[in-house]
Amino acid sequence: EKAVVSTQSTGITTKAERPLAMTNRLFHYVSTTDDPIIRELAKEGHVFATDSILATIMTCPRSYYSWDIIIQRVGSRLFFDKRDDSDFDLLTVNETANELPGGEGGSNSLTKLSLEATYINQNFSQQCLKREAKTFKRPNPFVNEDDDHEPSSVAYRYRKIPLLGPGAEPLTLICRTEVDAVTTSANGEEKYMNIKALNEWDLKGGASEWRQKLDTQRGDILTTEMKNNKCKLAKWTVSSILAGSDLLKFGYVTRSMPRSSGESIGHSILGTQEFIPKQFAAQISLDMNNAWGILRVIVDRCMQLKDGKYVLYKEPGKGILRIYKVPLNTFEEDNDDSDDEEEEEEDK
Repeated sequence: EKAVVSTQSTGITTKAERPLAMTNRLFHYVSTTDDPIIRELAKEGHVFATDSILATIMTCPRSYYSWDIIIQRVGSRLFFDKRDDSDFDLLTVNETANELPGGEGGSNSLTKLSLEATYINQNFSQQCLKREAKTFKRPNPFVNEDDDHEPSSVAYRYRKIPLLGPGAEPLTLICRTEVDAVTTSANGEEKYMNIKALNEWDLKGGASEWRQKLDTQRGDILTTEMKNNKCKLAKWTVSSILAGSDLLKFGYVTRSMPRSSGESIGHSILGTQEFIPKQFAAQISLDMNNAWGILRVIVDRCMQLKDGKYVLYKEPGKGILRIYKVPLNTFEEDNDDSDDEEEEEEDK
């Protein structure tokens, strides 16, 4: 596992904002079956996935946009993967707002907003860290000697979790989770933390509402974010709970508009806020028992399938999941197979 470090982002307010610093570190988004540690653990479980894949499935009733996940049934085991060429790891922006963004084009197009939010989260997670590192027993499994940049600071926790269900055979889930930092409490106890950023992008007339209200009306701003980004917030919360993190830290980041047309948009950190993940789940009405139930239904349905490769597809704007059977070489290079697909459907 990779080293993580303590956090150092206290004392930030709208009157003492801090510029968001750009990092040149390399972020790894490795899927399940490409993970060498999960390959080592393949005989110790029944279901294998990453925290981001599980969080997507477990929060699917909240999602509006479409997404897809690859499922491979191999004997008594299920492997959940993402497609290499998908936008799976890009963050959504205002996915659950009454009016979806993207109509303005330019820097507020859907694609650019998603890239901007992902960029902000990557940089904010690294800016919160001090230099002294906590080193774990194993090195980062994804570091390559040929990489041009230093890897981002993150710890990977591989967790074995029982998947229970009423009257169902207990299954073992093996999940790779991520922890962004280790912090120390007042009594000297180490606590794991995940770090995320909420970002303000819709500046009315070039003015930031967060700059005016964050220090005095933070609850109102967070409530609006819960409404407009309830799927993203739920995913972050589920991922933190899967990782066994003690804290979930949010940064409030806004745009710093360029002074001239030749300058690019910058970003400033206006404040931070910390939550206990399970308590925040209750605050956003996220029922973890229901989330685990959704996962167990999908797993049980897939366990009834024959060995092979399948795609779990979420329809846009609908609470419908579909399962398609695809050829084994689908999504691999030089795939010219045009075999017919078989479809099965699950409603959520």
